[in-house]
Amino acid sequence: MTIVDNRKAFHDYFVEERFEAGLSLQGWEAKSIRAGRVQLKEAYVIVRGNEVFLFGAHISALTSTSTHVHPEATRTRKLLLHAAEIKKMIIKVERSGYTLVPINLHYVGGRIKLEVGLAKGKKQHDKRATERDRDGQREVAQAMKTHRR
Repeated sequence: MTIVDNRKAFHDYFVEERFEAGLSLQGWEAKSIRAGRVQLKEAYVIVRGNEVFLFGAHISALTSTSTHVHPEATRTRKLLLHAAEIKKMIIKVERSGYTLVPINLHYVGGRIKLEVGLAKGKKQHDKRATERDRDGQREVAQAMKTHRR
């Protein structure tokens, strides 16, 4: 079940491969995510050393959070992946010019997971072509609906 999608990722990038990562979260963050108070629009993923981190994901604190906790909405969160997946990401990002983008947050077996995409950036003309194709498909689908009636 999807919690939140990063629609901008598909607009700005060609996503070629996907990885599912766990997140290292604090208690209040998990509660806020379950309440739907998360945004991935400005988020990005970076590899540092042999670890992968999520930057810029905005998780708003709930008003019922403890008074002794001082929540930081956009703190850096560590992603939990297998060593082989991290090595594969490092090779692609450093040598091949790929980037890592967060695609969506979802539940798997009651746990919160982040889908990370290995992606190449789109040029402006690629973005326009994608929009044109999408709009054309939408018009065809609407024409088929009206034709059936």
